[in-house]
Amino acid sequence: MSASLSKAAERRRSGPRSGPGRRPWSESRVHRWLLRTHAPRGLAAGFGHDAATLAGRLVRPVACVDLCIEGVHFERRAGFSRAAAKAALRALSDLAAAAALPRALLFSASFGPRDIEQDVRAAIRAVSRTARCVGAELIAGDLACSAGPVVFSITAVGELGPGAPPPGRDRARAGDWLLSTGPFGGSRLGRHLRIRPRLAAGRTLWLRGVRAMTDVSDGLVRDASRLADRSGLQVRLDAVPIHRDALRAARASGRSALEHALYDGEDHELLVCASPGRARALLALKQDELRGLVRVGSLHPGRGVLVPRDSGALDLVPADPRRGWTHGAP
Repeated sequence: MSASLSKAAERRRSGPRSGPGRRPWSESRVHRWLLRTHAPRGLAAGFGHDAATLAGRLVRPVACVDLCIEGVHFERRAGFSRAAAKAALRALSDLAAAAALPRALLFSASFGPRDIEQDVRAAIRAVSRTARCVGAELIAGDLACSAGPVVFSITAVGELGPGAPPPGRDRARAGDWLLSTGPFGGSRLGRHLRIRPRLAAGRTLWLRGVRAMTDVSDGLVRDASRLADRSGLQVRLDAVPIHRDALRAARASGRSALEHALYDGEDHELLVCASPGRARALLALKQDELRGLVRVGSLHPGRGVLVPRDSGALDLVPADPRRGWTHGAP
């Protein structure tokens, strides 16, 4: 490719260097753009009001909210589009742990005064596109300007529907097996920006009688400890599935792949508690959404989380409660 053709191709990839979309963003202009381009179908009163009124009736609505903060959950070089999509996917992962069907997303964001309008619009489009991919819609939100880091907030609304009680962290029982929808560790190599909410798996597991579920966002040990605390039990992680990214991360960090699997976080797999008989039946299923389902441990009377002493060890020791991710003081 000639130098001139190469430069032209780069301009096409990066978009226009000037024009309306390249100026600093304006809330009023973004609102006008949204009213021209965005028309959710599931609203009773149309789009662009102080609050969104859903047209349909939800059976056992489910709601959650998640933040994605520059410097905490993403770096600016990732781009606002990818970071906003990550915020949406984080909230959808919480719906997956609740076995809910996604119905609507609300998007709030704080941008800097010098951020470019094209990037603001790209973030909104990314959330709308993510919602559509799972059968939901972006129905409302709020924009603010701040000198601080960029912050994205997603409220997700889902529907559980009729049936069994909702799954929760407090419904595990002593003797249950602990299952996971996939392996852990090394997400910072890129998977933390490419979250795959286990929506279909969460729904299938609940419909097949699973009582307790949680997603793993802050580290396997930390989220397992939350499940243990809410159920008043001890979790023993004696068969931790290790992601290939954890092996790659271990080569660079000098820490073991097991450590990465236990403490890295942002895997967004589901932890599932089920009786041994039900767990065996679930592991035998051939459904695509459960293809990665594996046993990772069990629940017992007691407190806390026990983990292998090191890779390949059979004896279990208390997990380090200071590791994994926590906001504020541990």
